[in-house]
Amino acid sequence: MNFKFPSSEKLKSRKAIELLFTEGQSVRTFPVKVFYLPSESIENSQATFAVPKRNFKNAVDRNRIKRQLREAYRLHKQLLITDKDQNFTLLFLYLSKDKLPYTTIENAMVSLLNKLTA
Repeated sequence: MNFKFPSSEKLKSRKAIELLFTEGQSVRTFPVKVFYLPSESIENSQATFAVPKRNFKNAVDRNRIKRQLREAYRLHKQLLITDKDQNFTLLFLYLSKDKLPYTTIENAMVSLLNKLTA
């Protein structure tokens, strides 16, 4: 079991992110919404994380929530591995207007990853 989150698993392409919003589907479990698009062209699932500036004015708060989202994803990304060997392009969006405890974010992440593979 590999708990790393290397650069090859980070989604950085603007084109891929735009494609997610135009053609992708979404699933939501409060306080996180995930936009996803199945992709056969990539080796590993790629993910990126977003926290709206509208809800959190201070960069410190946005960065902390993004770190919590990344950590929850890193620890539970093995839930995405299925027998079908399908990879996803993912964008996790934080929906709440409040800073919530890590356990709430982690439970939402586990729920979302299970919904993606179901």
